[in-house]
Amino acid sequence: MTGPTDLPSLPDARLAGLRAEAEALQADTVALRREIHRSPERGLQLPGTQAKIQRALEGLPLEITLGKSTTSVTGVLRGGQPGPAVLLRGDMDALPLQEETGLEYASTVEGSMHACGHDTHVAMLVSAAKLLTRHVDELAGSVVFMFQPGEEGFHGARHMIHEGVLDAAGERVERAFGLHTYANMPAGQIHTRPGPLMASADTFSVQVIGKGGHGSAPHHNIDPVPAAAAMVGALQTLITRRVSVFDPAVLSVTRIAAGTTTNIIPETAELEGTIRSLSESTRAFVRAELPKVCEAVGSAHGCRVYADIEPGYPVTVNDPLEASRVLALAREVLGEDQAVVMRDPIMGAEDFSYVLQRVPGAFAFLGACPPGTDPSEAAANHSNRVTYEESAFAAGVAMYAAFALDALRPASRTLAG
Repeated sequence: MTGPTDLPSLPDARLAGLRAEAEALQADTVALRREIHRSPERGLQLPGTQAKIQRALEGLPLEITLGKSTTSVTGVLRGGQPGPAVLLRGDMDALPLQEETGLEYASTVEGSMHACGHDTHVAMLVSAAKLLTRHVDELAGSVVFMFQPGEEGFHGARHMIHEGVLDAAGERVERAFGLHTYANMPAGQIHTRPGPLMASADTFSVQVIGKGGHGSAPHHNIDPVPAAAAMVGALQTLITRRVSVFDPAVLSVTRIAAGTTTNIIPETAELEGTIRSLSESTRAFVRAELPKVCEAVGSAHGCRVYADIEPGYPVTVNDPLEASRVLALAREVLGEDQAVVMRDPIMGAEDFSYVLQRVPGAFAFLGACPPGTDPSEAAANHSNRVTYEESAFAAGVAMYAAFALDALRPASRTLAG
């Protein structure tokens, strides 16, 4: 198999014009993106966003299915020839932030903002659906368009999988592709890598129970505060001394709470934080050891300890062949210098990981740094001041379409085959 950095691009007349076709749809893409941006919705129930997607897809030859437990939208485009199914995904939900961008189309919803670019993902995927309907006779198989709510911590992809999105075309999806706009990468570039791309994300909470009393007489009490403080150091030692540097994890204690005033030793102290890892084996190890460490430290201080871990998203792992496909397509469709192999994963998490656990596929980042801004200095995703360069959207539309067109043709002619 050819590696991701040296895979040759095979010219294809259909792919050569995709960027221009995507540019022709730019006005529609931007208009839908701004409409969604003005009215952000959070979580699994996004009725307004769902309605906007339905209106935007009206008139296209898609089989539309709406979610039962969520406001998801699934569209299936049948190709002109029989063949397998491929899935393209765009997430829909916003974040609990008060927007401070000053944009003319800024959020009108108090405390909610599309600060992670999900509005751009929806708009690009809708335009990709429009573009692919023009090439339906060239598709040897079906395209499943996955419009997913609840990515920001609500496991929306898992809900859609449970409701059958991977079988929406009547047969199992064989390949999957997702894009994510990124404000700290040059506009229009595609960044990805084979193997782990994004981390798993679990949260933990620890309750330390001692015996409260007067602050002047700690020897009559059992102070949970020193025990909690000792746990912070012990947990860092767990990571630095018992986890391989070649298969790393990150553990951050992000909240410590105890006490009510200056002269009372509290009965309880609490710790909370996050665990990130790049393999399921390291993830399982840290999740198993964290309670043991905290309980042992607590016992040494005479305290009782209750530790709880809330499972979050799995590691996002790109199939090497599909990552190669995406990079080759980016070189072919966008230009040789627009495909960037990422050296390292990032420690953020993504629930497209649920899809990639079941289907060979790839996830990639689309650079959207505003013009005249150094990517390293741009307001980042999840900032209430983040903005995305709209001219980059055509590259995303073209990449969605290219992945489907390349995958749904004889395997011997694919860019990655």
